Amino acid sequence: QVQLVESGGGLVQPGGSLRLSCAASGFTFKSARMYWVRQAPGKGFEWVSGITTGGAYRYYADSVKGRFTISRDNAKNTLYLQMNNLKSEDTAVYYCAKDPRVDFGASIPTKDTFGSWGQGTQVTVSS
Repeated sequence: QVQLVESGGGLVQPGGSLRLSCAASGFTFKSARMYWVRQAPGKGFEWVSGITTGGAYRYYADSVKGRFTISRDNAKNTLYLQMNNLKSEDTAVYYCAKDPRVDFGASIPTKDTFGSWGQGTQVTVSS
């Protein structure tokens, strides 16, 4: 059974940094493109970042480009999201996901967009 378990969220002040992790199991991680999606309070889901199987190509939403870095360690079956210079607008539940039904950014994601989701990890950016 596919499992995606996010961790690393927490409370941080504006300008601070966090590193999120997603531990994957139940599938061949090294053969899967992986994604981060978030949902801010009272808002819909939003594409954040994506990465190809070997990490050669990376995708970022305009709102996070230059601040966030997605990476993966296929030997550890783990996906990462390094978040720097965090802003209050980054406050959201962050989800690890795979098997999208559409291309990155092609439409607003929903719970049906991905074949698999994690449980999410809360990131709160506040002074």
